[in-house]
Amino acid sequence: MSWHTGRLCGFDLETTGVDVEADRIVTATVVQCGGGQPTIPANWLANPGVEIPEGAAAVHGITTKRARAEGKPAAEVVADVLAALGQVIASGIPVVAMNARYDLTLLDREAARYGLPPLPAGPVIDPLVLDKAIDRYRRGKRTLTALCEHYEVPLGAAHTSDADAIAACRVAWRLGTRHERLAAMTLAELHAAQVGWAAEQAASLQEYLRKTDPAAYCPPQWPLIPRQQNGDPR
Repeated sequence: MSWHTGRLCGFDLETTGVDVEADRIVTATVVQCGGGQPTIPANWLANPGVEIPEGAAAVHGITTKRARAEGKPAAEVVADVLAALGQVIASGIPVVAMNARYDLTLLDREAARYGLPPLPAGPVIDPLVLDKAIDRYRRGKRTLTALCEHYEVPLGAAHTSDADAIAACRVAWRLGTRHERLAAMTLAELHAAQVGWAAEQAASLQEYLRKTDPAAYCPPQWPLIPRQQNGDPR
């Protein structure tokens, strides 16, 4: 059985911003789906302990006032998400995350912030990396909304973690259905291929950005940017 016809686990975060080192989780979703079994979603709303900028709230709809009133303490949410994903990984189910480098790195920094153990390694499927690798020269945006349109996948309320998580799984399924090259790979082979593809894509983007910003840097590591301490990964 190919990976795309088995069980998948969508993972998505909505956050206070786009800096993986400093920003915080606002909402999180871990949803198991596919494989001929019922869809099992888990959703969290966190009080991140910091102000949610108006720009971020405009994207995902969660204000500081609401997060403080309805959200669970951030440390509890981070622990719950780590536990949920840890169970999935232990079961051999791949984690599907659009732009996984962002979500998994931010979750890792949240774990460090609250003294929690990091997420164990496991197979990850990133529709963004796969789409760029399989259809490199296609024009247009590569956002989740754009990929859903291209691959004819329904998207609910975009920029809510639950809708985005399930949509990422559906896009991954479409990629496996349409491209035999991907479907033929084992999960281990697919993960290893994405490590290489993501590094190539980061290098290409960095080269492009340096035409206008000589200091631009795009980390090559995927699906997790290593923690830095005194300049050395730990």
